[in-house]
Amino acid sequence: MHGKKPKKVAGEKLGTKVDDYWEPGRILLQNPEHFLASLYDYDKDNISDSVIKAIQPYIDNEEFQPAAISKVSKACTSICQWVRAMHKYHFVAKIVEPKRQALREAEEDLRATQLAFDEAKQRLKAVEDGIAMLQSKYETCKANKEELERKCEQCLERLARADVLINSLADEKVRWQDTVESLDDKINNSSGDVLVAAGFVAYLGPFTIVGLPNDALSVENGVITKFSLRWTHYIDPQGQANKWIKNLERENGLEVAKLSDRDFLSTLENTISFGKPFLLENVGEELDPVLEPVLLKETFKQQGSTVLKLGDTVIPYHEDFKMYITTKLPNPHYSPEISTKLTLINFTLSPSGLEDQLLGEVVAAERPDLEEDRNQLIVSNAQMRQELKDIEDQILYRLSTSEGNPVDDLELIKVLEASKLKAGEIKAKVTVAEQTEKDINLTRMQYVPVAVRSQILYFCVSDLSNVDPMYQYSLEWFLNIFLLGIRNSEKADELTERVQNINNYITFSLYCNVCRSLFEKHKLMFAFLVSARILMNEGRIDMDEWRYLLSGGAIKEMKDNPAPAWLNERAWGDILAMSSLKNFSDFDNDFAANLEGEPLPGKWEDELDAFQKLLVLRCLRGDKITNAMQDFVVLYLDQRFIEPQTSDLSVVFRESSATTPLVFVLSPGTDPAADLYKFAEEMKFTQKLSAISLGQGQGPRAEAMLHNAMEQGNWVFFQNCHLAPSWMPSLERLIEGIDPSKVHPDFRLWLTSLPSNHFPVSILQNSSKMTIEPPRGVKANLLKSYISFSDDFLNSCSKVTEFKSLLLSLCFFHGNMLERRKFGPLGFNIPYEFTDGDLRICISQLQMFLNEYAEIPYKVLKYTAGEINYGGRVTDDWDRRCIMSILEDFYKPEVLDPDFAYSESGIYKQISTSSDLNGYLQYVKGLPLNDSPELFGLHDNADITFAQNETFALLGAISQLQPKTITLGGRSREEIVEETSKDILAKLPDPMNVQEVIRKYPLLYEESMNTVLVQEVIRYNNLLEEVALSLKDLLKALKGLVVMSSRLELMASSLYNNTVPEIWNAKAYPSLKPLASWVNDLVQRIEFLQNWISHGIPSVFWISGFFFPQAFLTGTLQNFARKSVISIDTISFSFKVMKESVKELTRQPKVGCYIHGLFLEGARWDAAAGQLAESRPKELYTDMAVIWLVPVPNRKPPESGSYLCPIYKTLTRAGTLSTTGHSTNYVIAVEIPTDKPEKHWIKRGTALICALDF
Repeated sequence: MHGKKPKKVAGEKLGTKVDDYWEPGRILLQNPEHFLASLYDYDKDNISDSVIKAIQPYIDNEEFQPAAISKVSKACTSICQWVRAMHKYHFVAKIVEPKRQALREAEEDLRATQLAFDEAKQRLKAVEDGIAMLQSKYETCKANKEELERKCEQCLERLARADVLINSLADEKVRWQDTVESLDDKINNSSGDVLVAAGFVAYLGPFTIVGLPNDALSVENGVITKFSLRWTHYIDPQGQANKWIKNLERENGLEVAKLSDRDFLSTLENTISFGKPFLLENVGEELDPVLEPVLLKETFKQQGSTVLKLGDTVIPYHEDFKMYITTKLPNPHYSPEISTKLTLINFTLSPSGLEDQLLGEVVAAERPDLEEDRNQLIVSNAQMRQELKDIEDQILYRLSTSEGNPVDDLELIKVLEASKLKAGEIKAKVTVAEQTEKDINLTRMQYVPVAVRSQILYFCVSDLSNVDPMYQYSLEWFLNIFLLGIRNSEKADELTERVQNINNYITFSLYCNVCRSLFEKHKLMFAFLVSARILMNEGRIDMDEWRYLLSGGAIKEMKDNPAPAWLNERAWGDILAMSSLKNFSDFDNDFAANLEGEPLPGKWEDELDAFQKLLVLRCLRGDKITNAMQDFVVLYLDQRFIEPQTSDLSVVFRESSATTPLVFVLSPGTDPAADLYKFAEEMKFTQKLSAISLGQGQGPRAEAMLHNAMEQGNWVFFQNCHLAPSWMPSLERLIEGIDPSKVHPDFRLWLTSLPSNHFPVSILQNSSKMTIEPPRGVKANLLKSYISFSDDFLNSCSKVTEFKSLLLSLCFFHGNMLERRKFGPLGFNIPYEFTDGDLRICISQLQMFLNEYAEIPYKVLKYTAGEINYGGRVTDDWDRRCIMSILEDFYKPEVLDPDFAYSESGIYKQISTSSDLNGYLQYVKGLPLNDSPELFGLHDNADITFAQNETFALLGAISQLQPKTITLGGRSREEIVEETSKDILAKLPDPMNVQEVIRKYPLLYEESMNTVLVQEVIRYNNLLEEVALSLKDLLKALKGLVVMSSRLELMASSLYNNTVPEIWNAKAYPSLKPLASWVNDLVQRIEFLQNWISHGIPSVFWISGFFFPQAFLTGTLQNFARKSVISIDTISFSFKVMKESVKELTRQPKVGCYIHGLFLEGARWDAAAGQLAESRPKELYTDMAVIWLVPVPNRKPPESGSYLCPIYKTLTRAGTLSTTGHSTNYVIAVEIPTDKPEKHWIKRGTALICALDF
């Protein structure tokens, strides 16, 4: 195959030569690399047929197989494989070659075709490039077109959205313009708003759930409570805040305590440690200093924990701890320190607040559907307003956060469209709601008269505690009566008639309930107050006129009395003062011009209404005011309101429960025990009634008795609670701790007490109260006495006839002692509390002495009765003299005469002793209901005095009930006080120069009057300085320059009520005059002293002008003693009533002194006869003539022909008992000539008075 020639060698047959390739092959193989390269590079495509033919035998040889050869040589195996491969390749190539040739030819054709194609392609590319360029231009134009179309469409959309945006924001624009305007106003008013807010937080102090009242003030108070950073302190006289807090915090484990509780501190510690709410209730004006760290939240860290030091103990402080403080004091005065530690919130019920509450109650009771609709409306309106607010907030948020063009903000547009729709819906709903609300309010407004009337009634009732501390009524109690009134009042088809029925029923129902717990003297006052307040609310009473009725007025211009013969100075002065009122201008002139004939002068009869006529009556006949008030009540309320309201125990018992105490409010000399025992017998509770009289050390016994009774369902009777003031807080705690679910339903607690400031208010407010008073009138007293007797008792004495006669006499005397008190100082200087016990002991002694003595020992009977049994209570010597004089009329032999009369008219007389008990009872029942003054030995004028005292006591009580913030005819209370203060300051004289007086009137042994004058000047100067200084302070306080202290507040109240302030009285002389008269009187007194200082010792002394008249009298005696060189102890005055007037006595007497300025009460001085005479009808006080006091050594008073008449500084006559054994009101007793027995004038209550009360 490589072309190598074989070597010829001898074959098997001789001579033959055969080809031998071994040697050439070996030579070929000598160079392996060359050999292998020849194999690689072998021209396999051009193997000749000869070579194929030559190798064919080998190929065909079976031994020339790789497998066979591999057995001999590995190398040869590879060569074998190569040869066979070449052989095979040759034959394959022979078949492939034509094809390859064809391929080459085809490829040649392809190249030619390709060249042509490439040329065509180039031509095509040139065409395509042209097309592409045109396409590009086309696309650009098309894009421009689409962009323009898009922009056009966008512009249209923007226009549409802008339209939507403008329309949607147009509605908002109106609202926002209003808001901007209101914001401008708010910015302008911000300083004022801040001031108002500060005032609100400082002076006024959440939510109607949990019992918070629904009026605006209460809700505001709730808001302050919620957001206050300091603990809150509520002024809560009605207990509304207390109730609300208990409801609000009940679920949080509220702890309630009082400062008086024994475990108060430990309770507080627990609440602080465990994070519970704590309510400290019923605090006073002072808080325990131990609370200081709690109030100031003085916490600190200790070992990583928050702690607080309470007292000496450090306790953990829980963040959830809350503290509330309440007081029931209606007008407490807290120090500035307390105000800085606490948030003071005034929860005192306001008239408008109560009106809101009551309107809600009455509408809920009468039209529950209406109230429900209204409440739903309030909720839905609030929801709609909130939705509008949310939408507005969303709009503003979108507008403020929108980027780019707002018309492209689809979300904003959607919100605006939605808001417009929503606003439209809400507007439609609001329109409907407004109409519904108008309809509801229209209907509700028709019930407003009920709320207004009831609000007036409540405040009439709540103010009563100013008159008597026992007159306490809770708001809850009032609401029960209110709701019962709505339920029980007569139904009607017409709403106005229904409202009238409710008002009438509630008014009378409340009157009955309140009257049961009022003393008799206050029942007319309450009825009159109710009717007057109703008229005030309707604007039918001028408030200046109301003030005049209660406290009088000041005379602007003094005029002469046109009829001194019958018109007293007091009445004329009142007419002048009344004429300064707007509706009474010129009344004084008309009155002076028309003194005869008509009921009221000129036009006044027709022009004045019933109330205004009361003012005229006050001037002319003060004693008739109570009768006129009754007529007034009948006119404006009803006859029922002046009729006696009877109440028995069964009625009160029916209204009580196991948790409601029953309180008997006593008046002195009464005891309801017998009535209660009798009622217990009727109720089959005699064996189940336990009684105890409270006093020192009885508390634990009473407490044990109470617990036992609560378990067993017994009755407990605690008497005389006023005698155990220290145990009252414990009683209050026990009653508050009564659990309605555990106490026996039959349990009742009965209490008795005299009026006392220590009696717990909470018990009074939540109890059934009854006043117990002794019967009024001699007839009632006699009846009470004789009902307790029996025929056996009347016949039990050995001297039956004498016993019956003297027993009637003694009972008359007892009635006389009790009823004489009603005439005030005319009766007794001091109203002693004589009791049935005094009568019983006298009866026992009468029976005993009659049995033991053959002759009736009148002297012993008079002494035991007059000096011991009745006299034992008497502390005033003049009263003892009076009692003994009266007793002489009843304990004397003449009373045994069956025809004996105790009075001049013979109405009160002795009856036949053959009468049995029934005969005596019939006689007593036939006596007049109203006592005649003659029975008491008094003049008929005493009835006028009694009626006048009753009138002015009643008017005084009403003046105590006046609100502190009233506005009168456009003038506020403060303006009236300021005007009064300035008027007084203008009239007030300057203090006198003491040094000048001492220089002019030095201390002289022979002239004691100099010392008297200096002492008087010093006293009056002190008073003038106090008056001036306090008035200036008050004016500053009214302007806000200094703090309005409680002292100044009381003073302002006095000036407003035309009474003398207590701070002046403390430094002044005794006086009962109203403020205007008091100031005029003070000016006159200073003038008296100024005249003395300027012109020397007066010839006649105005004894009423002395600050301390006793010093003047002593000085007169001292002058005589020093002049006569006699011991002053041996000298006393002799008295001579002068015929000359003050003006006629121009010189001092040689001995003693002349005095004038005194007034006689209970008699008059008959100048012509020179003796005492009976008073003229309706003439209560008369001027006394000048009296000459003549010092006489070792003088003996005359035995007859004169009346020893005491001189008092004021009409009350009573004062405090001085070391002399006389009242501080007492000056001296003078002897006045008389042709009647002395005891006649003693029983008349005749006395001389330095100064009257007008």
